[in-house]
Amino acid sequence: MAEKKTKFFTYKGLPLVRCKNTIYYGDMSSDYVAMLQILSTKKVGDLEVADRIRVQMISTDETQNPVERIVKTSEKDGLYNALDIAQIWLQRAAKDE
Repeated sequence: MAEKKTKFFTYKGLPLVRCKNTIYYGDMSSDYVAMLQILSTKKVGDLEVADRIRVQMISTDETQNPVERIVKTSEKDGLYNALDIAQIWLQRAAKDE
């Protein structure tokens, strides 16, 4: 039987996976991924929209201590700004590989 391949939402070619108020951005087979934590939301019309987001670039090396895996951290207003900085960090990290 053929394996079923799961499709993820993507942003600028990298997968986005959400679990409650945490969004993982990037390819888990790379050295780094970004973890976006939604800290607060605001109401826009009938929708709840992410307002304040903590962005962390983390190593995918599971042999490291979880605290040591955090390479960079920042807080941004809005999901677009958070994804934008995460994409820049991941792009730079990929060039250094």
